Amino acid sequence: MSTAAQAPEAMEKTMMKKIEAVIKPFKLDDVREALSEIEITGMTVTEVKGFGRQKGHTELYRGAEYVVDFLPKVKLEIVVSEERVDACIEAITNAARTGKIGDGKIFVTPVEKTVRIRTGEQDGDAI
Repeated sequence: MSTAAQAPEAMEKTMMKKIEAVIKPFKLDDVREALSEIEITGMTVTEVKGFGRQKGHTELYRGAEYVVDFLPKVKLEIVVSEERVDACIEAITNAARTGKIGDGKIFVTPVEKTVRIRTGEQDGDAI
């Protein structure tokens, strides 16, 4: 078989996905533990603010009411091989769910290339 014929198969084996999860901040430790249990250890965590259906809320401060439009959230970014995506989603969903509005969202997108800066390893080897 020619190299060109093997290239698509090789690409399938190294397909990577980026999982972005926006969750309630107090659920971060639970989610990290759940991911650790399925041997997902690398992730980036960012404190973010936003709103969806929750649309913020009104608070009272020194006798004056004001609207908090953006609610504090935590965004996790995890890059995994395609075959680990469903396990990751399940772990995040089970650990982050409170059953109340504002539990968050998970987004999955393809990753075209991954490079470990220190060694130059690429794709699956770089994770």
